[in-house]
Amino acid sequence: MNPTDHIRRKLAAIIAADVAGYSRLISLDETRTVQTLSAYRAIFDALIAEHGGRIANTAGDSVLAEFASALDAVECCISIQLRLGRETAGLSEDSALRFRIGVHLGDVVIQGDDLLGDGVNVAARLEGIAEPGGICISGVVFDQIEGKLSQAIQPLGLQSLKNIRRPIEAYAISVRSRPTTPETKSLASSKFQQEVRYCRSADGVRLAYSVVGNGPPLIKSANWINHLELDWELPIYRSFLLGLAKHHTLVRYDARGNGLSDWDQSEVSLDAWVNDFEAVIDTVGYERFPILGFSQGCAVSISYAVRHPERVSRLILLGGFALGRYKRPSTTPADLDRYKAISTLMRLGWNSEDPTFRQMMTSQLLPEATKEQAQAFNEMQRRCLSAESAARYYETVSNFDIRDLLPKISVPTLVLHVRGDVMVPIEEGRRMAEGIPGARFVSLPGKNHIPLEHDPGMQQFFEEVEFFLKS
Repeated sequence: MNPTDHIRRKLAAIIAADVAGYSRLISLDETRTVQTLSAYRAIFDALIAEHGGRIANTAGDSVLAEFASALDAVECCISIQLRLGRETAGLSEDSALRFRIGVHLGDVVIQGDDLLGDGVNVAARLEGIAEPGGICISGVVFDQIEGKLSQAIQPLGLQSLKNIRRPIEAYAISVRSRPTTPETKSLASSKFQQEVRYCRSADGVRLAYSVVGNGPPLIKSANWINHLELDWELPIYRSFLLGLAKHHTLVRYDARGNGLSDWDQSEVSLDAWVNDFEAVIDTVGYERFPILGFSQGCAVSISYAVRHPERVSRLILLGGFALGRYKRPSTTPADLDRYKAISTLMRLGWNSEDPTFRQMMTSQLLPEATKEQAQAFNEMQRRCLSAESAARYYETVSNFDIRDLLPKISVPTLVLHVRGDVMVPIEEGRRMAEGIPGARFVSLPGKNHIPLEHDPGMQQFFEEVEFFLKS
């Protein structure tokens, strides 16, 4: 073989970018779109050069660039998205020209000034799953930049990318600004400044947890749909969290496979979730504290309280149950077939851009939600966990049976349940309370399983909790 024919390769950090919905924007206003793209490309060129990168190719609306450092590449992408975010501020989603960016570190083939090969292909596929205005990086890049950025990085788990033989571990960096609301202004104040930190469970799963507020501690166990940041930004849990942090130092976390914690395919079980809770508690270091459990988080809270009665001062359980839907005596064979069909549909439809399937879940969890709240929760479900994690969570929770733990609880317990709860009937909450020695049961007005700001029982909930904790 002629030496001049030898394929030249090198290791490089690659960024691949293109415009989300470019063809649609061209069809709406060709002249303005082309002029805007030209202006934005000048921003790309300047920032790539400023961060030590080199543009390898530009075709249509796409940009391909290389960097010697993964950190330089990611910092460049963040600068680009922040700058373009300012340029598009105030524009509607239909008219704004937003880039998606993928970043990968790998071998590339050099062909003149252009770059080819697997490293480029992975970066391009990661760009394809990035949010408009967002950045998607591979696990290799994450390993290089972990702990070196102020931006939160959300794990997306293993992704099967088109024409890539092996699954790629992916992470998302979202740098788009959101409208400021009175609630987020409160969060930004000194009292409600959230700190997101990380620890690891006994089996190595990385868990994201946060501390917010002032006062005596209140530890909230994780439930199914949690995201430490989106919980504050979207109009679902915001008021609930503000009410809890008003008089307490609120500690909460994202469970494995959920939110900002690892999205891997590790064990999903009640024991694993309790181990995660133990890891967070051991990290924050409180010796004795009250626990708030919500929905399936009640089972986690109960299990922890039975394991560590010396550390738990009070137990508050909202919307919980001792028996999962697969195990309840009221479940008919037809019900069981329907529940299992839902699990199958989760695997098939959870990540779809069409929210029809997720809306079915929203209608059961939030039957009295406003249109804005329902849309926000539909989007939150997709962004909080993968389809596989959603199905595994659903199946695991549906098989819960903690009836044997209830008589072992030795701490004061308050059980609250919404009377019209569609997802978890109030009878399940009553049965759980009956099994706990000395537990007090309170029914709340309303129909939503997830407590919303204007729910008729919201104020009563906070009053009952504060009275219970102070008594």
